[in-house]
Amino acid sequence: MTASLIDHLVTCCGIESNYTDAWGKPTTIDNSTKQKLLQVMGYQVDKPELLEKQLEDSTHKTWLSPLNPVQVVRNNQSLQIVVRLPIELVTDNYLAKVTTEQGEVIAYEFSPIDGQLANVCHIQDVEFQEYIIDLPLALPLGYHSLALVIDDDELATMRLIMAPVACFKPKALLEGQKVWGLSVQLYCLKSDSNWGVGDFTDLSYLVEKAAAQGAHFIGLNPIHALYPANPDICSPYGPSSRRWLNFIYIDVTALDGYEQTSVQNIVNHLDFQQQLTAARESEQVDYKTVTELKLKALESIFEYQNKKHLSSNSKINKAFKSFVADGGDSLQTLAVYDALQEHLASQGKENWGWPVFPTEFSDYTSPKVKTFAKKHALRVKFYSWLQWQAALQFEKANDVAMNNEMHVGLYRDLAVGVSEGSAEVWGNKALYCTTASVGAPPDVLGPLGQTWGLPPMDPEVLYQQQYQPIIDLFNANMHATGALRIDHVMALLRLWWVPKGESAKAGGYVYYPVDDLLAILALESHRHQSMVIGEDLGTVPEEIRAKLADNGVYSYRVFFFEQAKDGGFYSPKHYPTQSMSTLTTHDMPTLSGFWHCHDLQLGKELGLYPTEDILQDLYASRHENKQAILDTLHGHNSISDEISCDVNYVGMSQSLNHGMQLHMAAGSSELLSLQLEDWLQMDKPVNVPGTFNEYPNWRRKLTRNLQDIFTDASLDQLAANLTEVRKKASE
Repeated sequence: MTASLIDHLVTCCGIESNYTDAWGKPTTIDNSTKQKLLQVMGYQVDKPELLEKQLEDSTHKTWLSPLNPVQVVRNNQSLQIVVRLPIELVTDNYLAKVTTEQGEVIAYEFSPIDGQLANVCHIQDVEFQEYIIDLPLALPLGYHSLALVIDDDELATMRLIMAPVACFKPKALLEGQKVWGLSVQLYCLKSDSNWGVGDFTDLSYLVEKAAAQGAHFIGLNPIHALYPANPDICSPYGPSSRRWLNFIYIDVTALDGYEQTSVQNIVNHLDFQQQLTAARESEQVDYKTVTELKLKALESIFEYQNKKHLSSNSKINKAFKSFVADGGDSLQTLAVYDALQEHLASQGKENWGWPVFPTEFSDYTSPKVKTFAKKHALRVKFYSWLQWQAALQFEKANDVAMNNEMHVGLYRDLAVGVSEGSAEVWGNKALYCTTASVGAPPDVLGPLGQTWGLPPMDPEVLYQQQYQPIIDLFNANMHATGALRIDHVMALLRLWWVPKGESAKAGGYVYYPVDDLLAILALESHRHQSMVIGEDLGTVPEEIRAKLADNGVYSYRVFFFEQAKDGGFYSPKHYPTQSMSTLTTHDMPTLSGFWHCHDLQLGKELGLYPTEDILQDLYASRHENKQAILDTLHGHNSISDEISCDVNYVGMSQSLNHGMQLHMAAGSSELLSLQLEDWLQMDKPVNVPGTFNEYPNWRRKLTRNLQDIFTDASLDQLAANLTEVRKKASE
């Protein structure tokens, strides 16, 4: 009985028993792994009596609910809902009363018995019947509420989501234009004025200058909120909240109040200026120093604004209060979390995340947390204000993109999850399975698999919460953007869950309601007029690529991965039109680093290769790949004949670098993304996967100031050539 129950639960919970690995080999998940995944989800698999009771309670809860929590419908589909009632009530007449998002009320009368009988269940000698009901209603796109009403009594309610068929696509792309843009790690930007980390003013400058050169988008690393009290936890892919911004990107000098004497006394102090100069001149971002300097100045500016604007009935205060109200519990959670973490740090207590907070603070909803928030209301207000200022400056950068008529504009990168000790988990623990981590099974880039330390969302809880967390996530990250890149987009279909304490190889796939999630993505995409790019690298089942394409999600094509079985590289002219192509990514070596094998040498120094034989095999493979790249570049006349056809005589040069970029520009992808690092022919990577403290990940700055980049005649010419080649590719 227990074995059959477990098999039943494995199916119901979307745990995959078999999958095809990165080498095309069918693979079976161990039964022990499936049981551990069920335990992660809260099932008592080691206690048969409790497990049976859990399953029974879950079944009863479903059948005792007349309506599902949420129903997602595309606007080209018929509208149907599921109704569950005791058998003696199925012949009565009911109203399906829909209140649209716009406030309109539409009612339809029906009798369940006239619908399609779908299922039957007996609970304590009472027969319940489930019917599928057709609702001949024309509803607008949006988030609506449906109530089941009889004799003016409301029996149940559900969310009804009407979504478009596919994601938004900009007019220029619909007309067949092919465009290029630059991808940047915002923190890497150097300028004459920033405080040792790229900021939103730098972003505005970059947008304006790149647009003038013919670029139609600027792609960003995740700019999610991190940890002000722990600034050295700096990976943009392990954030505290994906709904809010990293305040470190605020340009302090652009804020109202910066010129006040109280602020100037702080920033002009000798010690402050010395630290600021050191932070600016450092080759790596000194997160600790930059955070401390910015907080000092921001605190003084906030004090000024709070007295002048935010403590009265001013227009500015109304705007701030509106921002806070719109942010709701999510903004309050982050602000309280940041204030609390800072408070614990000041007392010398362990504070990396809520799992090590004192017990009374380990849950956002606890009375002690409410007391803390009330007692430290001004500090909580300060952290909310930081989010407001960050949002305003980001919106300004987006305005610059629109004013310069970029076809796409800014595109943001949505991380696949949040860290275990994050504010996002702290505020909604029921949603996250904190005894597991998201990761990846073994593949070519990671033979041992990967564990990322990001707790996965429980798909059943997400459904019970009417998909609100995912709606909020898409809404926040599409705001003031022209595109959203979704890191590890396969997460919409399935995620590799690794139980805590297990190796990445001992994980398994858990499925998500992909059709519902894609529909919500499409709805938010149209609301924000923001297109969607899916990072579909790694172990990708064919069904998800086809499904993503049908839903208007752009594929992500990396030149170095587009390789045939014979070792040759596919021409970019054969890439899907509905895709964004690129030469390399933040997790890979730069062009110069790849060509000169700096990444392999670095990997050796960091101890990433178990044996010398493995390293030598990688060198041999790299040599073969470089020759194949030269073959394809010469075969398509993408580089000059002055560059040898023999890899043994070819080093990375400006001619080869630019030739590779123009080779990509001639391709069929509608979007081409190029890294600023490769414009500057840099050799050091921004991130080395598989390392933590061994390499300064997420810290390396660009080698030149923005102002220098856009006065470089050779880069001006490269941009002009890219624009011309993209124009020809559009014809």
